[in-house]
Amino acid sequence: MLPIPERVRTLAATADVAKLSVDGAPSPARGGVDERGRPVLLVRPGESLHGLRADAVVAVNLTAMRQLGAVTHPRGLIEVQGWAEAVPEAEARSAAVAVAAHLADESLFDALERFGHPHAPRLLRLDVGQVVYLTGQESGVLDADDYLGAAPDPLTETAERVLAHVNSSHRAQLAAGVARQLGEPAGDVWLWELDRYGATVRVDESLVRFPWPTPARSELCLETALRGLLCTC
Repeated sequence: MLPIPERVRTLAATADVAKLSVDGAPSPARGGVDERGRPVLLVRPGESLHGLRADAVVAVNLTAMRQLGAVTHPRGLIEVQGWAEAVPEAEARSAAVAVAAHLADESLFDALERFGHPHAPRLLRLDVGQVVYLTGQESGVLDADDYLGAAPDPLTETAERVLAHVNSSHRAQLAAGVARQLGEPAGDVWLWELDRYGATVRVDESLVRFPWPTPARSELCLETALRGLLCTC
């Protein structure tokens, strides 16, 4: 299994901004996550963060979801707590891209074209204080250094692509392979997580972990390891 800081960063990299609170009060939530795992927010004039009080305590709730057939399930809930700060102009475009990955909003163009104008939308990011996480049966708190010092699993992009393909086209083969591993028939089977250390399979309402013999170090190694689970011979 991925180390907890890396697992939380991996979930955050694909998560959506679900909720925003400023000094405990709800505020409109729209944004994404930058390459360091910091929430990036698009804030419109008139909203509580637009004036950017440096002492305002901000909490951003991120949700990572998994679509299994017609049903969407939560993979992880993450609350990033800290203080809002302005995105530097030199980093504004990359911040806008991080937001646009989750939200198509014309205000992003206005935020870039009128950057620094007092009545323009603003791009802010969180100066992270701590991160509270709940994922599967694991929960806890990471300090800023542990969270920001980690990085997503380098095979995440490949893993998500392969996972989606297996769930859409090879579930019968997956169920047969899981039944062989468990030594008993498997029920409703979906591939839930995939990373360089192993695969997690959802069997009915339970999550079952299948670790690889050795960690996968490349896309090819990951696909080869997964074929070992799918193989019924």
